[in-house]
Amino acid sequence: MKQKFSRLIADLRFSLFLLLLISSCSILGTIIEQDQSVEIYKKNYPLTDPVFGFLTWDRIIDFELDHVYKTWWFFTLIFLFGLSLIFCTFLQQFPSLKIARRCQFFRTTEQFYRLKISTILNSSSFNKLLLNIKKNKYSIFQQKNTIYCYKGLIGRLAPIIVHFSIILILLGTIIGSLFGFKAQEIVPKTETFHIQNILNNGQLTLIPKTSTRINDFWITYTKNKTVAQFYSDLSILDNKGNETTRKTISVNYPLIFKGVYYYQTDWNLIGLRFQNQKMNTIEYPLINILNKERKVWLTVILNKSLKDEGILVIIDNLEGYCSIYNTSGQYLGNLELNEVINFKIPITFLELISSTGLQMKTDPGIPVIYSGFFSLMLSTLISYITYSQIWIIQKNRKIFIGGNTNRATFEFELEFFKFIK
Repeated sequence: MKQKFSRLIADLRFSLFLLLLISSCSILGTIIEQDQSVEIYKKNYPLTDPVFGFLTWDRIIDFELDHVYKTWWFFTLIFLFGLSLIFCTFLQQFPSLKIARRCQFFRTTEQFYRLKISTILNSSSFNKLLLNIKKNKYSIFQQKNTIYCYKGLIGRLAPIIVHFSIILILLGTIIGSLFGFKAQEIVPKTETFHIQNILNNGQLTLIPKTSTRINDFWITYTKNKTVAQFYSDLSILDNKGNETTRKTISVNYPLIFKGVYYYQTDWNLIGLRFQNQKMNTIEYPLINILNKERKVWLTVILNKSLKDEGILVIIDNLEGYCSIYNTSGQYLGNLELNEVINFKIPITFLELISSTGLQMKTDPGIPVIYSGFFSLMLSTLISYITYSQIWIIQKNRKIFIGGNTNRATFEFELEFFKFIK
């Protein structure tokens, strides 16, 4: 029973079947949005109009297709596939390598007729023939009048390294799914925050309790007034509030601290800060207006003594100015930082309050996955090394010589003809 089970697991057809199942599940996980709310699935996959004729929101929830890569059945498929590769490696690949290392001497001259290439020479060229073979870096073994030669044995390691690489990639995927997380925070400038808004995480994830302070946030613009880059100056704080690490991050240039990546992803405007004649600070909150082309915020500054009078402030950048309009919608001009506006009572535009959008992410399986892909590339290079064999029998003043190779047949034939020339 154990042998039958082992042979079934190590069977190539079984491995391909598992690989097909994993690929199909991965395709579903790519098509279906992952880790979304039930309302989104009800909207996109209604019961009255199934996608592809069978995908409805209730089936997605029942079969856990909303988080395919974290389900027990997906982990089971990966485990079985990895187990199949391990069994195949030990039951097929290692024995095949062991056989390749043995000296496989021919006992009769009839065996040469089964080879792809063979010929018969005069015995006078025997020593010169062996010398030519040795010059081409063949390993030569002899038993009486029988000789066996081979080279490129390292090429037989390629299938074993391929299996090892795939196992590493699968293991890295499982580690990332179990221990990784992704979170997102919108934090005002100068504020300190902890990671709380978790978008998705694994079953065994431990969220770090690191304190992070936003020292500053700014945007650079091009000559055409389009955004060139976003910048956030971050500080990682210890338990006593002391700074341990500081870095200015931007898009594609994150801060990395203890395996957690801090990415710059978004930004927002919170409010405007003014100062009146009595040196009192007044803050006006900004409301974001949905605009497909660009982000736009607005607020209204009212004069309490004149109920019907006020100004509308609109802003769409961080360059230090905003546009103002009266209650009739008439454009009054731009208001810059530290500029005074005489709105019955003069007030000074002090500061534009902004916030930065950060994404915190960790995936401890990434190094393992990268190691697997590196091994996979290495196995590809090794597989190009040709494993060639040559057999020689000296009998009745004649030399029977033949050879075989697992790839590059034409190159081997040219090499063989040089030996016997």
